[in-house]
Amino acid sequence: MTTTKKKVPILPSVEERRKSLEARFPVWPRDTIAAHFQKACKAYKDRPYLYMDDEEYTYEDIWRDAVQYAKAFMELGVKRRDHIAILMRNDATFPSLMIASSIVGAVFIPINSMLKKDELKYIISQSDTQYLIFQQTKKDEGHQDMLLDILADPNFQANNKLEKIIAINKDESRTIDEQFLSWEDFLTKGNAVSDQELTERQNESRYPDEVAIIMYTSGSTGSPKGVMLTHDMLLRSAYGTCLSRAIEDGRVTFAPLPFYHCFAIIEAILAMSFVGGSFISAVGASPLLSLQLMEKYQANDYLCVPTTLVPLLNHPQVKEFDLTHLFAMWCGAAPAPIPVWEKAVETLGLTEIITGYGQTEVASSGVTTEIGDSLERISTRVGRPKLNGVSGLSEFNGSSVQYKTVDPDTGATLPAGAVGELAVRGNTVTHGYYKKPEETAKTIDKDGWLRTGDVGRIDENGYLQILGRSKEIYKVSGELVSPREVEIVISKHPAVNQVNVIGVPDKLTTEIGAAFIELKDGENLSRKDIVDWCSSQLARFKVPRHVWFIEASDWPMTSTGKVQKFRLKEKAEELLAKK
Repeated sequence: MTTTKKKVPILPSVEERRKSLEARFPVWPRDTIAAHFQKACKAYKDRPYLYMDDEEYTYEDIWRDAVQYAKAFMELGVKRRDHIAILMRNDATFPSLMIASSIVGAVFIPINSMLKKDELKYIISQSDTQYLIFQQTKKDEGHQDMLLDILADPNFQANNKLEKIIAINKDESRTIDEQFLSWEDFLTKGNAVSDQELTERQNESRYPDEVAIIMYTSGSTGSPKGVMLTHDMLLRSAYGTCLSRAIEDGRVTFAPLPFYHCFAIIEAILAMSFVGGSFISAVGASPLLSLQLMEKYQANDYLCVPTTLVPLLNHPQVKEFDLTHLFAMWCGAAPAPIPVWEKAVETLGLTEIITGYGQTEVASSGVTTEIGDSLERISTRVGRPKLNGVSGLSEFNGSSVQYKTVDPDTGATLPAGAVGELAVRGNTVTHGYYKKPEETAKTIDKDGWLRTGDVGRIDENGYLQILGRSKEIYKVSGELVSPREVEIVISKHPAVNQVNVIGVPDKLTTEIGAAFIELKDGENLSRKDIVDWCSSQLARFKVPRHVWFIEASDWPMTSTGKVQKFRLKEKAEELLAKK
């Protein structure tokens, strides 16, 4: 094994970096997203904030655009607490649109750009979206066509609150339909609003405990749930990330993550703004492009998941790149074995690596491992509650959250060290799901404890160990998938009599969907038929990779006539072992 030379820039110690950050925030400011960014953009206005598509955007650029968008929103008629949804691939306008939404006191709703028509229709309607901004590009999922189909649906027409749809057209080969307001016309509207009018609106909107973002995540019932997160929750979580990771002034982070995901919003878009840092965006970047970008912009930090990390480490040219500025990495979303961590240290010359755990309901990460933890601990534990300093709670030892394990059936608190369902509460934990009181009541109790659906234990050092999920939801490359949602789609096929979907292990995506299907008498389908059927109605990551057809007598049933999914998992393991 070759020894990699030390490639760490000269940095203050972890403790010194934390003290420096704490000195900047001696008391918690309780800002809105807009007020926070206004301060950051004033302090760091000439610094780069975002690198994307070979362009550099400074803090001043981001704030200037946010002001322009906010004025345009006001002229368009956006009122406080109105809902603004964003449907786009990563774009430089995204951070400014999020800030602009906060300036005018609206609620920002980022929508997964991979969703299909029915999924999109549900979220737009259920979220009470009033203003929608979508992007038309050569690489998108045909958003304009989907939206036109949705608008023509009589049922949707009777159950939506849409007032205006704004189109950003980046595909010169296509024209924007007349039903949509062009991006250029939208921007022009801002010219009619004065700085004084904007300031008055922003002052009216400065309440950090109002909902800033509704972020949709899969639900156990098959319908996505809108997680309501306040300004204060989001900013506390991002500050906690900076303090826990000892993020220094001006850090450059490579974050090839989708902006619609809480991982990117908290750990990149918001976290970097606390330290005058910058981030590099490149969703879906190949290992080679990722290496090129990290070299070009002298990245200090790499946010990743195992499915992006492993191909990068295995790239034949990885040693040819100058990554002397890279010293830190956060690899989350799924566990990685010790050899992966060892290879990352050896290949990339890393000295500060962590993993973490959380969920949208906890404003991204609730726990992280500590800088300097052994690789064995990192590979078997997901961390302990993040340091939050002035933004934390004294009763939680300075963290913003507290975890415990409960009995999955009764919800009763279990003794320390016992295996059970993990529950969490704190000042970064959502208060509920938008317009879903029953789901909220099932998930969050009267004392604010939110049941995560994950089974695990808390060890003697306060570190969480995840052992599985009590719910049936599984993760594909970090994206949650509800089996029920997939089952509903497959069951609509005229040849299908019964279907059950489970998550099974997968080397590439951590988990992947597997469907067991019983066909109607006389019908005959292939795996390709099912995949094609699902692909037209579901996002790609939700489409099951494995499809097995079984007879009615083959279903493993309980005495009450319910299918035993854990038996299906056993059957799937047997079938996969034969492949």
